[in-house]
Amino acid sequence: MVLKKFGRTVKLLACKTFKKNKSKPNPYKHPSPPLPLSSFPPSPPSQSPSPSDSAIMESGKRGPFQFPQVQSSVLPDPSPFFSHDLLSSPLPTNSFFQNFVLNRGDQAEYIHPYLVKSSRSSLSLCYPSQFSNPAFIYQIYNEDLTITASNNPNPNATHLVSSFNDLSVTLEFPSSNLKFFLVRGSPYLTAIATGVNLSLSTIHAILEFSPNKSRTKYTIKLNNNQTWLVYASSPIDFSQSNSSITSNTPFTGVIRIANLPVQDPNYESILDRFSSCYPISGEAILAGPFSLKYKWEKKGWGDLLMLANSHHLQLLNDSNVTILDDFKYKSIDGDLVGVVGDSWEMKTRPVSITWHSISGINEDAFPEIIAALVKDVADLDPTKIATTSSYFYGKLIARAARLALIAEEVDYPDVLPAIKKFLKATVEPWLNGTFAANGFLYDNKWGGLVTKQSSTDPGGDFGFGLYNDHHYHIGHFLYAIAVLTKIDSAWGRRYKPQAYSLMADFMTLGKRSNSMYPRLRNFDLWKLHSWAGGVTEFADGRNQESTSEAVNGYYSAALLGLAYGDTHLVALGSMLSALEIQSAQTWWHVREEDKLYTEEFTKENRIMGVLWNNKRDSGLWFAPKEWRECRLGIQLLPILPISEMLFNDPKYAKQLVTWTEPALAREGVGEGWKGFAYAIEGIYDKESALGKIRGLKGYDDGNSLSNLLWWIHSRGELECHEKHCWFGHYCH
Repeated sequence: MVLKKFGRTVKLLACKTFKKNKSKPNPYKHPSPPLPLSSFPPSPPSQSPSPSDSAIMESGKRGPFQFPQVQSSVLPDPSPFFSHDLLSSPLPTNSFFQNFVLNRGDQAEYIHPYLVKSSRSSLSLCYPSQFSNPAFIYQIYNEDLTITASNNPNPNATHLVSSFNDLSVTLEFPSSNLKFFLVRGSPYLTAIATGVNLSLSTIHAILEFSPNKSRTKYTIKLNNNQTWLVYASSPIDFSQSNSSITSNTPFTGVIRIANLPVQDPNYESILDRFSSCYPISGEAILAGPFSLKYKWEKKGWGDLLMLANSHHLQLLNDSNVTILDDFKYKSIDGDLVGVVGDSWEMKTRPVSITWHSISGINEDAFPEIIAALVKDVADLDPTKIATTSSYFYGKLIARAARLALIAEEVDYPDVLPAIKKFLKATVEPWLNGTFAANGFLYDNKWGGLVTKQSSTDPGGDFGFGLYNDHHYHIGHFLYAIAVLTKIDSAWGRRYKPQAYSLMADFMTLGKRSNSMYPRLRNFDLWKLHSWAGGVTEFADGRNQESTSEAVNGYYSAALLGLAYGDTHLVALGSMLSALEIQSAQTWWHVREEDKLYTEEFTKENRIMGVLWNNKRDSGLWFAPKEWRECRLGIQLLPILPISEMLFNDPKYAKQLVTWTEPALAREGVGEGWKGFAYAIEGIYDKESALGKIRGLKGYDDGNSLSNLLWWIHSRGELECHEKHCWFGHYCH
């Protein structure tokens, strides 16, 4: 069947209910609404290797392992939009500014609190309103203000990314002598002009345009009830028409533009007060165990005013900043709140990375789990694997690896030799390049892994060759490799170079120019969760569907660190897992009592389908919103010890299952999806869930009866979330 997402032009194919089957991403436009451990070392300098870079170095003179190179026929050329000096290093493929470097570079990106669009030597700014219904929420783009140079000799020239960092990107327009510092969370847009006849235009009518006495601040009132403030570093004179203003003489200096979100003199006085200090870049520093620091490079004078999202506010642990609780901008991510300070210290809840269940299993349940194990292991047969997809293949080998750890936990080592044999037979061909139908290859255009199938087919391996879902696919492989290394250390030593090269594709922390991979390919250090869209242009920016598979990617990297005794990797994987979990609980888990989203959306949804940078969607890539069991399942799979931390609230678990249950009665619902719903039920009602699991006739291809029984029998007494890290009582 074909699903057409309401209000969009993308058509998605719904697949069999057992498997996640993401149709290849396609760009689309908005319709007219409404007709979406050990501590970290400090971040290394550019010449020093990061933890993951260091780890993939072999002893002696041999450098990092590199999979065979390939010239992809599907990847776009990054050279038109990146400055020449940036092209020699790996480039970001899931960044907050990705649309700026794809196709014509003229799709908008949400750089909080503004939607920003670059087109034909101009930059347009929008303080967006929202459209909402029970199915989705999205922010509406209008060109509220467009900034350009009226004396530009080449008005059709495009922009250039001259620098970027975790929290910022700099766009330059060489033909017009304009440079824009796009810093995330800044209530101002900041530009440097050099000899520019500055032009500000709007699609609205200008009702009022007035300067202050020094002609360094102008107030623009539009007929859409918006007020914008324009600040200049030196006096500037403008001429006004109905929908534009233009400087009378060339201007050299700093221009800052801010929307006044509330008609309140206090808001305007705050913006006036901090208008003279501007950030030009910002970086995130993983400063210690479960600690994150933001540091902005600033110019001008006075203190720096930025905006924090709701996740930042949960983590801020810094007496050196001032939070302006009554200074807020609206956002699809909830209110953005003013914070004064050029450096923030944040701490997330710690999580423990464990091979086995957190609470342990009652020994009375061992016989039932062992009986299921014996059967599941007996069914392992490499010759029966029909899939050649990196995603589905990864799920199958990770499923087998789960059986090994369950066997350890129930003290039944008899099955380990068979599991080890299966894992070696299935993992090794992908690591040594002998899997004929597919395999990992290295692309040096953007700097990263692709697969044989996805290097020639943009839809191959669900867009893996376009850098889509890397933390999902590779995460499943890393889990299997970590477990195999744990139970066979000699094998682990032999394949360590390949294992670390896989891991580093999305876990590289450093920013060395000669690195093989970009910094944290999928993880967004401002939103504090991952993106999965890759280098495909989307009207709503990057997106992510499965938070649980993102958590699995970082958790599996941490397990790899445990297997190899790599404390740096354990620390990094633990930190990213903790942040991803808290983001999922903030933005993907929709509780009945939540006020983050609109009332009509919250009433209809208990969990997100796909979260976009500029949209919240109840539909999935592979299923309509009505298939609630798929929405629950895709946010839980694979079921692991860390899943207990992702779903640590019994009250929310009950809300989610109650909301999902009517969908389970629909004809054709797969047994695999039912199993995930029963697993969540087991958080608050073990006996009921256990009975239902015993009656299942099938399981998801990454799950098993052994794993479901392990999950239910390892549900301990309900305690506070601190049990997930015993040392958490002493960390803060």
